[in-house]
Amino acid sequence: MARLSRAETQERNRSKVLAAARVEFIERGFRAAKIDSIAERAELTRGAVYSNFPSKRALYFAVLAASAMTEPDPPTATSPGEALAAFARAWVARLPLFTDDDRSEARLGVDLLPEILADEQTRLPYAQLMKLNALLLGLALENLAFADLRTRTGRLVRVAETALTTLHGASQLAAAAPGFLEPFDVVRACARLADLDLDDAWLPPHLPYAVKARPVDERWSPPPGAPADGVVAILGLHRLASVEEAVRTAPAAVPVSVVLVTSSPDELSALARLSLAEVAGCLRAAFLPTALPRLRVLHDDSGSLAAAAGVPAVSDATQAAVLVRDGRIVARAEGFGACYAAADAAT
Repeated sequence: MARLSRAETQERNRSKVLAAARVEFIERGFRAAKIDSIAERAELTRGAVYSNFPSKRALYFAVLAASAMTEPDPPTATSPGEALAAFARAWVARLPLFTDDDRSEARLGVDLLPEILADEQTRLPYAQLMKLNALLLGLALENLAFADLRTRTGRLVRVAETALTTLHGASQLAAAAPGFLEPFDVVRACARLADLDLDDAWLPPHLPYAVKARPVDERWSPPPGAPADGVVAILGLHRLASVEEAVRTAPAAVPVSVVLVTSSPDELSALARLSLAEVAGCLRAAFLPTALPRLRVLHDDSGSLAAAAGVPAVSDATQAAVLVRDGRIVARAEGFGACYAAADAAT
């Protein structure tokens, strides 16, 4: 038998830890779960667990993120109301039921929000991740509501925020008061949200205080899997909402990507993947591929993609953007309004 490489061994051990932690969290709950017990289940040492995950909370986030990555049935919705109903159905389908016992897999995520609320280090990024999720859902709704994207006069992000508030509230009540909720009522309520007029409109950043894009001519040599063209926004987890500037400003033919960076990748990257995976699965269940938002989201745990964009040092407050054309960076901006500036340069 061929000997495993170091990378293959690390990946195998990581998979074993995730599988063992999933069983431990289901059986004991997050708070009662023990790292020593997880290591024993995985047939690894305590140190091997911590070499893959810096804390029990980071491991919990990673387990939940892996659970959220499921392949839904093909979507059929053709209107915002139908899509919101399908989105809500996909959401409530994973909630714990009154008939579930304490070891049901559906109860795996009941400790998530309390853990996020307990620490400001997770609360601030989570708020911005929710803003990004609402933007993704809102853009998908707009793609169904407005046939010609150039004639859009409104915005459906606030409708998306209201829907996500409803569904997250349903999740918490399902965990705290099993049997209280009628899931189909939640689905119908979300479908009706599509008809709400919330007087929603997007305004560009206050231009006198926004940065300007600088013309440059630099080689674009990103790592594999990175965008080859378009607006690339490098944003820390405290600045994610500003990517809407790029989405609303860039011409329809120009791709827009957001690269998520953080000064605490070991734990916060797991939280980011979890938060986005929850919504991504429901989006795929509700919207045809042609209606999904053009915004591409990438995670840059190592900072290599940010470095390729000329941002060598990153933090949760990072706010920078570049415009890439034909393998060259042709414009860049850093600071407040950077996403707007780089996208405006594409016009």
